[in-house]
Amino acid sequence: MTQQAQQTQQQTQRTTAGDRDDRDGVGPGSAIAPETVLAPPRAPGARRLWPRSFADRLTAPLPGLRAFARLAREGALRPPPARLADIRRLPFDPGPLPRVDARTVAVTWAGHASWVVRIGGLTVLTDPVWSRRILGTPARVTPVGVAWSALPRVDAVVISHNHYDHLDAPTLRRLPRDTPVFVPAGLGRWFTRRRFTRVTELDWWEAAELDGVRFDFVPAHHWSKRSLVDTCRTLWGGWVLTDGEGQRVYFAGDTGYGHWFERIGARYPGIDLALLPIGAYDPRWWLSDVHCDPEEAVRAATDLGARRMAPMHWGTFLLSAEPVLEPLTRVRAAWEKAGLAREDLWDLPVGASRVLAA
Repeated sequence: MTQQAQQTQQQTQRTTAGDRDDRDGVGPGSAIAPETVLAPPRAPGARRLWPRSFADRLTAPLPGLRAFARLAREGALRPPPARLADIRRLPFDPGPLPRVDARTVAVTWAGHASWVVRIGGLTVLTDPVWSRRILGTPARVTPVGVAWSALPRVDAVVISHNHYDHLDAPTLRRLPRDTPVFVPAGLGRWFTRRRFTRVTELDWWEAAELDGVRFDFVPAHHWSKRSLVDTCRTLWGGWVLTDGEGQRVYFAGDTGYGHWFERIGARYPGIDLALLPIGAYDPRWWLSDVHCDPEEAVRAATDLGARRMAPMHWGTFLLSAEPVLEPLTRVRAAWEKAGLAREDLWDLPVGASRVLAA
């Protein structure tokens, strides 16, 4: 290793150590609570050194051989036939994208964790999956809610983590290679190998900015894996998008329930809309650490202090054993039980849109 490379690695280690203190809620040498001070945006596209593994960020141990044996024994990866009868009733109501200006925030649910977010004059795609099939999963049970040809120019893409139902190579190949892409730490190489030229990798609590919109990468209770040999080699998380007017949309990506929601809400007060996962939760002994159930998603929205919640991560790909309509009925019941205003639950059909009133 050259002397210059050693100096760069040492600087990265010092920065990572300081960031770890901040992630744990104690800013080094500061009397100010770190959640009251946002980090300045980082330069987009900067090349960075990352640790070989992010396993130290796990908030629960990954399942071992005994858990896999139980799962194989119980065969609980998909709903049984009796629980599939309601597929035809899954809400699907595509419509035209709403007209927006630079001060308008609008969201359209394309299905699963894929949203078309219009904010600050930008069109942002979250975890875009327009494919009918993804590796290891039956074909989607509802069509994509937005035709690719109906999209305006895509100004940016945010990725939460590298699982196949969130990072879809066939969909991303449709994008111009100069599309700005914001990704978790360690995932940049996946994009640069595919000739994307404007790739920004961020650690938790870091931010970048594009045309007046701030992109903050925040923690999640999840993990990463895309092959047999890359477990936790890249980070995972969610995104807070903030426009010049201070309007905020939180995209949780894929996450279980836990302490991060309260911390995110403290650091980013006034979240106008939280896009939160409510599906892929059964059996709980297997999935509770990495996927919220509907009641936990409502609790997360409350922890965040979010004014509104839009459910996602259900009704598209059958990833677990719950009845296909159960996430919707349970989230509605949990929202009502929590005493929250019905109009603030944006339980959209696939393909539907909602505009955030200024």
